[in-house]
Amino acid sequence: MTAKYISRSLEKPLEKAMSQFPAVMLTGPRQSGKTTLLKTLFGHTFGYVSLDMPDIRESALSDPRSFLAMHPAPVIFDEAQNAADLFPYIKERIDSDRNAKGQYILTGSQNLMLSETVTESLAGRAATLRLLPLTLRELQGAPDRPLFWETRDPTSTCGKQSFGTLWDNLLRGFYPEIAVDPNRDNSLWQASYVNTYLERDVRSLRQVADLSQFQTFLRVLAARSAQLINLSDIARDIGVAVNTLKAWLSVLEATFQVIVLRPWYSNTGKRLVKTPKIYFTDTGTLCYLLGLKNPEHAAQGPAGGQIMETAVVSEIYKTLTHRGEEPRLYFWRTSSGTEVDIIVENGGTFFPVEVKLSATPRIQFGRSIRAFLKDHKNIVSPGYVVHPGETLLPLGKGVTALPFCDL
Repeated sequence: MTAKYISRSLEKPLEKAMSQFPAVMLTGPRQSGKTTLLKTLFGHTFGYVSLDMPDIRESALSDPRSFLAMHPAPVIFDEAQNAADLFPYIKERIDSDRNAKGQYILTGSQNLMLSETVTESLAGRAATLRLLPLTLRELQGAPDRPLFWETRDPTSTCGKQSFGTLWDNLLRGFYPEIAVDPNRDNSLWQASYVNTYLERDVRSLRQVADLSQFQTFLRVLAARSAQLINLSDIARDIGVAVNTLKAWLSVLEATFQVIVLRPWYSNTGKRLVKTPKIYFTDTGTLCYLLGLKNPEHAAQGPAGGQIMETAVVSEIYKTLTHRGEEPRLYFWRTSSGTEVDIIVENGGTFFPVEVKLSATPRIQFGRSIRAFLKDHKNIVSPGYVVHPGETLLPLGKGVTALPFCDL
């Protein structure tokens, strides 16, 4: 049985890029739906070649010009990082007719390697887009729904959302294959993903002498998700050099597994914390690494707040990414401990967002946001307290309680 295709927010930016550039590079983590998206949009007019297969990869690398002649444009080359030496020859083909748009689509799951190759070989010839796991709006069939603060609509569109539905979504995560099939064993799928894909990417990008130590690092990182990360402390705890952890963290970023939020600075003169915060891109991966197996345990256990905050950061980050934009997300925290979880920069305006686990919003939930607004009157917009409930209401001057499903 073929799974139903879920419309993605990236469809319009992808089609626009194809009309303006000779090539498009589509990156994103494994299993995020890149191949499905491309075959749905372009499968009827484009050829398709997977460079993941050893014999095809060998053919591409041993005689690139003949290989490209066998697979003429328009064509999709999947997992192109496996044959990066092919790129100069694609450039040669593109330069023979620079007026032709949408000739090549190159996909890959390793942002670091692909970015370097595109910069060297296809600069000015290829647009780069990213496809991450599903957003909640895509899963709900509304891929083009704006973020709440872009409409300022005072009416909630959530409807009745059950406790179980929300937390089941967060526990399962948003990779298409697992998100849309309630019959798939979530723990088994996540275990396979971590063992097969993450470790495979880590081995290909960095030499990891001891995979058990890397797995320990993943679980320690998960336990500290949505918190300030001190790599020196983690290195001491698990007995690995700090530089090794930095290399591993760069791999997790390059394979789109984590989102790094850095502190937001202003000229208020206050000393702000400089340590970054780390979030897993997918809540399902986070829950698996934390050993969580049911929605109630996820919601009511000690990691509930971290999971909820991860979900909000990820939803904003993925929504902006799927528009073809570069998300600008930060956090604000003073040395005295006053903190706003997320600061979203949009066109020179900053939107403060707090995340609460309680589904019953209270006036005091907006205290940190009001402090931020007071200190930065000229460049900020009203803020939001995002929560897992159904209530949309004001929480005092400049702050609105916002259900997660309305984000």
